[in-house]
Amino acid sequence: MLSKILPVVLLLVGAGAGVGAGMVLRPAPEPLAPEAAEEVAEAKEVEPYGPDNPAPMMEYAKLSNQFVVPIIKDRNVAALVVLSLSIEVTEGSKDAVFQREPKLRDSFLGVLFDHANMGGFEGAFTEANNIAVLRNALREVAQKDMGKEVVSDVLILEIARQDY
Repeated sequence: MLSKILPVVLLLVGAGAGVGAGMVLRPAPEPLAPEAAEEVAEAKEVEPYGPDNPAPMMEYAKLSNQFVVPIIKDRNVAALVVLSLSIEVTEGSKDAVFQREPKLRDSFLGVLFDHANMGGFEGAFTEANNIAVLRNALREVAQKDMGKEVVSDVLILEIARQDY
């Protein structure tokens, strides 16, 4: 029994010694230059959003129809993915979104078809990383079509897959 416990004990002691040596021998942090220290202090004083710095007002433009994306396997439709999207825009820009909706829908469909062709709707397609990749691509084309100052984000309100 001692022959089984001894290697584990030695491993733990060695790991502990290594961590301790690393903590003792690590270099001291470099002091900040006076200018950098002032910038850090000023940055800490400014609240991201508060009474002195109000958050920009946003509106949500829900696109009128759902997006239907076919999943093709062996030249046949194997599944359909249905999505509902909204666009987060600065206050007062909602009407501009609806005026440019055909262009936005075309751009969004291009992104959705590319995502489907790369296998983005296969397997665990609702996993956080997969959804983040899709949302980022949708945001990029929305900002390209509407402008970064107008579009803040694209929200995926609903997503479902129907296999055949």
